[in-house]
Amino acid sequence: MSAGGRVLDDIRVLDVGTWIASPAAATIMSDFGAEVIKVEPPGTGDPYRCLQALPGMPLSEHNYSWWLDSRNKKSLALDVTKPEGREVLLALAARADVYVTNFPPALLGRLRLAWEDLSAVNPRLIYASLTAYGEVGAEANKPGFDVNAWWARSGFMDLVRPAGAPPTISMPGMGDHPTAMALFAAIMMGLFQRDSTGRGSKVSTSLMANGAWANSVMIQAMLCRATIVERPPREQALNALVNLYQCRDGRWFVLTLIQEEKDWERFARAIGRPNLLTDGRFATTQARHANSPALVKALDEVFAQKDWSEWRQIMEAHDITFGPIARLEDLRDDRQMVATGTLAPQEGAGIPGLLTVMSPISMAGQPKVAATRAPELGEHTDAVLRAAGYEEAAIRRLRDLGIIA
Repeated sequence: MSAGGRVLDDIRVLDVGTWIASPAAATIMSDFGAEVIKVEPPGTGDPYRCLQALPGMPLSEHNYSWWLDSRNKKSLALDVTKPEGREVLLALAARADVYVTNFPPALLGRLRLAWEDLSAVNPRLIYASLTAYGEVGAEANKPGFDVNAWWARSGFMDLVRPAGAPPTISMPGMGDHPTAMALFAAIMMGLFQRDSTGRGSKVSTSLMANGAWANSVMIQAMLCRATIVERPPREQALNALVNLYQCRDGRWFVLTLIQEEKDWERFARAIGRPNLLTDGRFATTQARHANSPALVKALDEVFAQKDWSEWRQIMEAHDITFGPIARLEDLRDDRQMVATGTLAPQEGAGIPGLLTVMSPISMAGQPKVAATRAPELGEHTDAVLRAAGYEEAAIRRLRDLGIIA
């Protein structure tokens, strides 16, 4: 770290990945000062640039997903599949601290861009590899997105639904961004080791491994031969005090009284139903669980009598554990997200007051880099190559050959 600077100010990252999970790890590094060079194929660029064109994505004139995960980066349009392009990439890797990729092992081998190839030109390099299903085994080269390898493979898709309901597709990037955090952590571990040994290393993770970790409580239960209980419809909830409820104005919230022995009496009085305390069906924890559908019905009737704003005020005043089921439009004015820097301004996009979602970690004394607009394809090609020592004639030759754009 440079004196008085951010913790990653002196770190140079080559982002040679596509889509979300591995590039987002580089985005997190950029938030803390790293210089990130996004390497993309000429002509098409990273296919993530076109995510919003897929059916079902929110419609907008703005490339919101690209802006989110490519902020603060420099774009180098380079064809790494050609020998001349590979040589340029190796020259850049010789000056880099971190190399991030999500190419499958077989492709890395064919391109001669595996860890062994890059560490030969830079023994201090941290080589970060992201795959769908891991780097060994029969599925090492199998393609996959987070919906396949994180959401479906982990058991989440089967579990997160009421009994009998069909499985549900995950939201875009739902497993990619948590996986990016794992890859970021692995990179930082590599940098920490390099500080001690002077040597670089290869670090890796996969969407599958992160899905298993995210769903590890249920997976561990299965491994311990536990009996897995299907989720019933909310009207038949196994515990009425950990359930979803709807207010008079149609807003939903989730009630979460995990410590009900402690919270039950205070809750019943807070919602104005002390009579529930003397109802034999709900007198004990065991009785409440046995009669959960009846208690759900009683609470449905209670919460249907006031709007969400009223119930929110009541439950906050009585320290009841609950959470609003936020709609996307609610988040625009979420004061807590703004106060914590979860949502922060993004500069240069041409939209006054635009906010973006920041990486979910912070460090005392380390303000994050102000989010700037994502680059156009090849916007920084010449500048990156000049900084790497390429003369103008060499740059023109590479462009004439179609190696750069």
